[in-house]
Amino acid sequence: MSDEKPPNLSATASEPPAAPAASPPPAAPTRRWLVRSVLLTAGPLVVVAAGAYAYLTSGRFVATDNAYVKADVAIVSAQIAGPIATVAVRENQRVQQGDILFTIDDRPYKVSLDRAKAQLGAINDLVESFRASYRQATEQLALARTNALYEQHEYERLSSLAERNLASGIDVDEARHKRDVANQEIAVTEQALAQIRARLGGDLDRPVTEQAAYLAAKATLDAAALDIEHTLVHAPFNGIASKVPTLGQYVAPGGAVMSVVADRNMWIEANYKETDLTHVAVGQHVEVTLDTYPDQTWQGKVDSISQATGAEFSVLPAQNATGNWVKVTQRIPLRIAVDVRGDDPELRVGMSANVSIDTGYQRPAPSFVRSLLPSRLGVAAAASARDGQ
Repeated sequence: MSDEKPPNLSATASEPPAAPAASPPPAAPTRRWLVRSVLLTAGPLVVVAAGAYAYLTSGRFVATDNAYVKADVAIVSAQIAGPIATVAVRENQRVQQGDILFTIDDRPYKVSLDRAKAQLGAINDLVESFRASYRQATEQLALARTNALYEQHEYERLSSLAERNLASGIDVDEARHKRDVANQEIAVTEQALAQIRARLGGDLDRPVTEQAAYLAAKATLDAAALDIEHTLVHAPFNGIASKVPTLGQYVAPGGAVMSVVADRNMWIEANYKETDLTHVAVGQHVEVTLDTYPDQTWQGKVDSISQATGAEFSVLPAQNATGNWVKVTQRIPLRIAVDVRGDDPELRVGMSANVSIDTGYQRPAPSFVRSLLPSRLGVAAAASARDGQ
C-alpha cells in the first residue's frame, strides 16, 4: 500500500473563495462637461476680444524700417589753389570748431602780399608826383599865356607897320603863326591840368587814403592777405574728421578735400509710405530702435514732415506724364528728433533704425456695431426707468 496521505479536503473546503480585483471609478462626467462648456464659451469670446482689440488699435501705431541716423556733414573745400603743406588731423579724429585741418603752401601768396604792400606804399609817392605835375603844369599855363599875350602884341605891331609899308607880309605871317602856336600851347596845358586833376579825384587836397589809386592798391593788399588766411583751413563745427587728405595733394578752389561729420544734434530720417501718413502730425511721440543696439530704445518726436516725396529730389525724377505710367506708392521723408541721454550708446551717421510713431488715432467701431448701440442703450434706459418707479 502507498504511504501517501490523502489531502485534507475538510480544511480546503472551509477556506473562503478569493475576492475579485477592484476596478477604478469612472471619470466624473460633470467635470468633463464643465471644461467643455468653458472652452466652448470663453474661446470664442477671447477670439472676438482679441480681434476687436487688434481692429481698434491697428491704426494707432505706424512703423517703418526705412529709417537712418542723420547729422550735419560739412564738405571741406579749399578756397585757393596749391599743394597741401601740412595735415593737422588724423582719420576719425574728433575736432573742435576752428581747429586747423590742413594748410596749403603759402609761399606764392606771401610773394603776392609783399608786392601788394609795395604797391600800396608807392601810392603816396605817386599822388605827390601828380600834385607836383599839376603845379608844374599850372606854371606852364601861366608861361603860355604870357607868350600868347606877347605874340598877340607882336602880331598887332607888325600888322600896323605893314599897313604903312614899313614891314613885309612875311613878317606879318610869321607873327600870326607864333600867336596861334602860343594860343595852342595854352589849350594843351589846360588839358594836361584837367588830366592830372582827374587822376587826383578832382580835388588836389583830398587825402591819399581817399584817392582811387590808393583804394585799388588797398583792395589788392586785402585780397592777398585774405589768400594768406585761406591757406589755413579750419573745422566749421565740432565733429569727426573723415576722408583726411594726404600730404602734397594738390587742391583747387571749390574742390572737395575732406569731410567733418557732426557728432551732436543728430536726427532720424524716416521714409514712410504716403499711405501711412494719414494720421501722422508734427509733435507726435516716437520710439526708435537701432539695428546696432537692438536692446536699446530711444524716445523722440516728429520734428517735421517733408513737403515733397523722395522721388522729387532724385537725379532722374519719374516721368508720370508718359504713356508707360505705373502707379508706385511714394515715400515721404520725416525728420525725427531723438532724445539722447548721456549714458546712451553713441549714434553714428547712416545707422539703420526702426521707427514707430504713436498717432493716438482710435479706429471707430464697425457700422453694424454702431447701429446696434442706440437700441441697446434705449432698452437699458427703459429698464432703469421702470426700476426707479
